[in-house]
Amino acid sequence: MQIEYIGLKNFRAFKDVEMRDIPKFCVIVGANGTGKSTIFQVFDFLKDALTDNLQVAFTKLGGSMGFKEVRTRGATGSIEIKIKFRRAEKTPLCTYQLEINEEDGQLVVEREILSYRRAQRGKPWYFLDFSNGSGFAVQNELAEVNDDTQLEREYHTLKAKNILAIKGLSQFEKFPAVMALGELIENWHISDFHITSARPEQLFGFAEHLSKEGDNLSLVTEYLHKHHLAIFETILTKLSERVPGVVSVETKTTEEGRVLLKFRDGVFVDPFLARYVSDGTIKMLAYLILLYDPVPYPLLCVEEPENQLYPKLLTELAEEFRLYSRRGGQVFVSTHSPEFLNATQLNEVFWLVKSDGYTQIKRAREDQ
Repeated sequence: MQIEYIGLKNFRAFKDVEMRDIPKFCVIVGANGTGKSTIFQVFDFLKDALTDNLQVAFTKLGGSMGFKEVRTRGATGSIEIKIKFRRAEKTPLCTYQLEINEEDGQLVVEREILSYRRAQRGKPWYFLDFSNGSGFAVQNELAEVNDDTQLEREYHTLKAKNILAIKGLSQFEKFPAVMALGELIENWHISDFHITSARPEQLFGFAEHLSKEGDNLSLVTEYLHKHHLAIFETILTKLSERVPGVVSVETKTTEEGRVLLKFRDGVFVDPFLARYVSDGTIKMLAYLILLYDPVPYPLLCVEEPENQLYPKLLTELAEEFRLYSRRGGQVFVSTHSPEFLNATQLNEVFWLVKSDGYTQIKRAREDQ
């Protein structure tokens, strides 16, 4: 999947902005308070709205004020999110558009659209179109039809106006376009890694992928060691190249069923537990596990990866984010680091500028 366009209206500091021609590896820079985190919150919001509901998604963003806190201050009208993406290379451009407002204090999805454009020009075909709780979804696969009149529309009324149509309809195979969108959003990974979450001993369990906060780091390390030894050894090699002295990482399950991470320094015979390792070592291990995941996420977002890391390491880390994007997972990274930024390419960088209370998104390659 590749997101090529993001349009936002009345979403926090973004009164009316667009990001066009977004690359597979996208780096966002800007002063504090310009809205770098807000870009990632858009992805988080859509995922929460799909997996939970709109009320939960707004509460996570705006607290008890919900919608009123998320909508741009001083603005009226709906919050609008528009994302244009391709499900795979050389597939038609898809547009998902969501417009949300309040009506008598209740959230209302005023419009929800999923459309495809088969050619560069021409009228888009609507595979999902709902307004205020009612609308239709199309049962055909895009490749099955050559004309708009061949689309098989099925009309539905949702039980409430504050429900996303894709939340329910993506569960049905007979709506393949909607189902594909739902699967993509569910598998987005917006990292919010915390060192304090990754250090504690984990209860015995099973985990294939690193969680949002990284609290299952030891479980994923154990999984990779048992089921993807070649990948685990690659991670270990890269970790030892970047963290002087670390020659091995292993897991140990205690009698109480807790999984421990143990590191061994080449100078010493006995390994030491994760709680005695530097923050930077834990974070580098977590990033390597995330970036060498056998099944890349379709979308990976990481805020300020430079925190706790030695600046010299950031050039290689930037290159590995780029390689991850080339393997199939699009990457968005925000940063304040000159070292990380120097490792990027001009067409990969967007920067945010705030003026008169609102933020604009600019493209580095378009400014001399």
